[in-house]
Amino acid sequence: MKQYKRTTALKVALILLSFTAVAAISAQDKNVLFFGDSITAGYGLDPEDAFPAIIQQKIDSLGLSYRVINAGLSGETSAGGLRRVDWVLQQHVDIFVLELGGNDGLRGIDPASTKENLQGIIEKVNQRYPDAKIILTGMEAPPNMGQSYTEEFKSIFGELANENDLIYLPFILEGVAGDPELNLPDGIHPTEEGHKILARNVWEVLEPVL
Repeated sequence: MKQYKRTTALKVALILLSFTAVAAISAQDKNVLFFGDSITAGYGLDPEDAFPAIIQQKIDSLGLSYRVINAGLSGETSAGGLRRVDWVLQQHVDIFVLELGGNDGLRGIDPASTKENLQGIIEKVNQRYPDAKIILTGMEAPPNMGQSYTEEFKSIFGELANENDLIYLPFILEGVAGDPELNLPDGIHPTEEGHKILARNVWEVLEPVL
């Protein structure tokens, strides 16, 4: 009976030690939160094929202690993001990747309004996590919106990056937008291969931060 008790106690101790070790490892992890729309969410694909998951694979392959959180929501506008961001920020954020605005451009929303909403999101992140790094990814409006609109829309992202001293990726869909082979039949959302290119685009600005 004494031997049984000692064996049981040893097993319990080992289990507790194991849980403690896992908790210690988890506590060391930092969070990279991708906050965006269907592009971030990986519309039409398995979540494992969306670019945030590909970046997580890259991070893991390098042995870095970062956990990727995909907070993409299909159909999200900048106004919707501003309303939703407080809920998302309940979890700790070390790096915040902001990918929003594409749906604003598709709907012809006033660029000034989009800029104001994105600025509001940036300020909320800074207030909640002042040490967090923010990466802003730019987006472009479709050409059928007219030259004046597309130029004004495109410019707001660079302005936000400069005014807030953000890390900036001018166009997240670089090398993918407009290519039928890299987009789903809707011509808007990237395929698996397209997301691999998106991951490379983002990694160029994310890797130095990591």
